[in-house]
Amino acid sequence: MEEPAVSVLKRAVELDSASRFQESLVCYQEGIDLLLRVLKATKDKTKKDHYREKISSYMSRAEDIKKYLEKEKEDGKYHKQIKIEENTKGFSYEKLFQDYLNETVTEVWVEDPYIRQVHQGSGKSQQMSVLQEIEQSLKDYGIILDVSYSSSLHDREIRFNNGWVIKIGRGLDYFKKPQGRFCLGFCDFDLRPCHETTVDVFHMKHTKKT
Repeated sequence: MEEPAVSVLKRAVELDSASRFQESLVCYQEGIDLLLRVLKATKDKTKKDHYREKISSYMSRAEDIKKYLEKEKEDGKYHKQIKIEENTKGFSYEKLFQDYLNETVTEVWVEDPYIRQVHQGSGKSQQMSVLQEIEQSLKDYGIILDVSYSSSLHDREIRFNNGWVIKIGRGLDYFKKPQGRFCLGFCDFDLRPCHETTVDVFHMKHTKKT
């Protein structure tokens, strides 16, 4: 268990040095958990003292990063960038948004000038009926869908009323077309290849338009 802990914590320090704080925090937390298991299994007192000292040091740094990120969010300066490479997989909508959707979210705004693909909505001629069908289905879960159209919309943006703002370079249409209806990725978007794009995540105090 010691070797994986050292590897993860080494990666945490590298990310920390590169100012990739959100990613480094995840590695610190994982590495600390692994090192705690090593400590628990160690009988040698000298080694125990060494592990305790290391754990204390990493925990202190992780706490500093956590406070820094919270301050960045409060000041509206938080920014995380995710680069999706061509043909990579594992970037379903659920995977992309799960860290920002929690029980505090009660409203979501989606602005995208090109919601027209099958996995997003449909062609223009069928779009209204598809959205109406989604609207009726969402009512069963107590969710209200409000759709409005704009002839001048150019930005692509998803906003949650807990402060998170997500901008995707290609908008919601960053998946490649599946090779067939029965191939992997047709239903599970984590298994579907992606087009190259960049995702920028921000946190702002107020996201609702006035």
